Amino acid sequence: MDLFLTYTLVGLVMGAVYAIAASGLVLTYTTSGVFNFAHGAQAMLSAFLYWQLTVGWGVPVPVAFVLVVLVIGPVTGVLLHRTLMHGLRDVAEVTKVVVTVAVLLSMVSLSQWIWNPSEPRSMEMLWGNASSFELLGVRIRYHELLCLVAAGALAIGLRLLFTRSRVGVTMRAVVDDPDLLRLNGYNPDRVAMASWAVGAALAALAGVLVTPVAGGSLEANTLTLLVIDTFAAAMFGRLKSIPRTFVGAIFLGLASTYVLAYAPTEWDWVGNFKTALPMIVLFLVLLVLPQERLRGAQQRTRERARVPSVRFAAGWAVAFVAIMFVVTQVADPLMLGPWAAALTFSIIALSLVPLTGYAGEINLAPLTFGSIAVIVAFHVGVRGTGLDSHLSWQGMVAGVAAAAVVGGLVALPALRLRGLYLALSTMAFGGLVSALVLSEVTPRDWPIWGENTIFPAAVITMPPLDAGPLDLSEDATFLMSLAVVFALLGVAVIALRNSGYGRRLAAMKDSPAAAAMLGQSLVRLKLSVFMLSAAIAGLGSILMATAAGSVAPDNFIITASLALVMLTVVGGVSYVSGALFGGFMVGMGFSLINGTFGALAADSAMYSGLFGSLSHLFAIAIALTGIGVNRNPSGLVNDICESYRPLRNAMPVLYVGLAAGAVLLALNLAEVIGDWSLAIGILCVVMLLPVLGRMWMPDRVMTAGELAAHRAKEAEVDPELKALDRPLSAEERYDLDTYLGLPPRVLPALDEAPRDAPEVARV
Repeated sequence: MDLFLTYTLVGLVMGAVYAIAASGLVLTYTTSGVFNFAHGAQAMLSAFLYWQLTVGWGVPVPVAFVLVVLVIGPVTGVLLHRTLMHGLRDVAEVTKVVVTVAVLLSMVSLSQWIWNPSEPRSMEMLWGNASSFELLGVRIRYHELLCLVAAGALAIGLRLLFTRSRVGVTMRAVVDDPDLLRLNGYNPDRVAMASWAVGAALAALAGVLVTPVAGGSLEANTLTLLVIDTFAAAMFGRLKSIPRTFVGAIFLGLASTYVLAYAPTEWDWVGNFKTALPMIVLFLVLLVLPQERLRGAQQRTRERARVPSVRFAAGWAVAFVAIMFVVTQVADPLMLGPWAAALTFSIIALSLVPLTGYAGEINLAPLTFGSIAVIVAFHVGVRGTGLDSHLSWQGMVAGVAAAAVVGGLVALPALRLRGLYLALSTMAFGGLVSALVLSEVTPRDWPIWGENTIFPAAVITMPPLDAGPLDLSEDATFLMSLAVVFALLGVAVIALRNSGYGRRLAAMKDSPAAAAMLGQSLVRLKLSVFMLSAAIAGLGSILMATAAGSVAPDNFIITASLALVMLTVVGGVSYVSGALFGGFMVGMGFSLINGTFGALAADSAMYSGLFGSLSHLFAIAIALTGIGVNRNPSGLVNDICESYRPLRNAMPVLYVGLAAGAVLLALNLAEVIGDWSLAIGILCVVMLLPVLGRMWMPDRVMTAGELAAHRAKEAEVDPELKALDRPLSAEERYDLDTYLGLPPRVLPALDEAPRDAPEVARV
């Protein structure tokens, strides 16, 4: 009995902490309509800050607790709302997801910059691990008692706030109709900002309380994902009901504790199952959750995307292959590996274009579907040993087919989900596969498969593909093969968008109800596009594994998928070139930045700290690019294309750009400049050509309105240069007085006769 009570206490405490974190999530979503994926990262960052204050700087525990929970936490919420969240009302759901994911990744990078992850850190309970009392034979620590009391008080307080107070009703009204609320004399932005302050304070409280309960070890990724488990508790309450959220949190805490405590000792997989339990619950809750009805009207968003023709895409595909051929000739042979990795990630990112860009469905775990393909391809298609081993075509086809089938199986029960709920279900699937499949490193006796290991030795070694006469073990050949595969897939995806099937996907994205009324089978459309997307992700993942030579479970974790999705949306998820941007940033950007600054730090002991800081700074900057989606939801590619479109009327500008690129390439071939200088120079030329066009040939590049505004601006005369050739008018004299900081003289009234106006002085 004492053992049962002890496990019950542990489960209740974990449930209480889950409830605190989930209530903050529900509060911010209810009042702003934005699901904060960075909630766990806020909790993680608060825990690190609390550790720094108490352990690092010796600040008394009460003072540090108040600073972190009641001061810094609310201030963080206010800043997030003022800078990011209040501008997310009229954007697509994927944009809202990406902005909060960018905040999550930047916070994780910031914590790893400030607190070196290789140094172990631990955090004790608020009154020490030994401060406790005994009740009914169970030892209860004061920290655990605080968790229970705080959760109970919050459950009652938030319930009363939302149902019995005018402030709570106002908070709920913000997300329903902010304009009506403004007409009644309230400020919706101020109300939403207050809710974000409270939600951030609850995230900080959860971070400080959960770390000692979960073992006391401070690790950024683990702590962030631990609080993400609270998403399941929030879904119990459908992101609206605080009481149901608390019931869900307590259920999660108790279930995870009882599973670990009472499972037979020979079930060595129970630990993984306990880790995956919140994601399993989240997936199941989403499947049975009543969903909103299909929208009848077209959704108005700020996203815009042009659909290129197949001929235009084919031309660019040929140019892309030619550029990659030049790369194989001029690049350092040691750099061909990162180029290949970038192209494989680009193929994986391409899977998001038909699914998210065309159909509007969100998948936050493309690498998870890719991991299924890699596992199947490894067990089915690897032949030989050592240097003679290779991957057969049968293995690759089986892996791609397996990914497509799993994509269909996941999509089948999730067909009724859309937007945020679909994103969460794919994220839950990713967490489930990570905990139950990718962690299976011990041999087991499977019913049909026999004795085998899913992920042997925690590493899968993937040899090159057997491509007949092509030797894909040679880097240049492999890189050119990847370029051809990406170009063909890109043209195929654009041809798909220009077909009747692509138009049906676009109609389903804009208005599912209208598409259904026109006789379209939404079930068939969603299922087919999910399977197609999973198959492309599987193909890219197999190629990624062959490019790297071996992969580990960390290559497929959910944070890696989130980074790939975020950067693809930043580039433009409706464009093939947007997928290219996301793939290059993930497959090449991070490794080059870390490698370059690491080499510089190793060569210069004096500036090693500076180069290390710059490396972290660039990582944070890349993560923060996702925030730019708020201002530019169509993506960077759309902006670049729009800026280059007018240059078709100014061919001399394009000729100058081509000449500059040729000169840079010649200098690189002559070994006057290196690869990095060539890349930076090409990037500068690409970015500066539209600016050059507006400066050199404004009458050919600008529209009529832009040209008129440009000429009017050029005709403006600085105030100090006026009146050199004629007397000042009364208005100009008033402007000059204001510009010089002098007391302005009164302007004549509009109905005054000219003789009544004061005399104009000549300056």
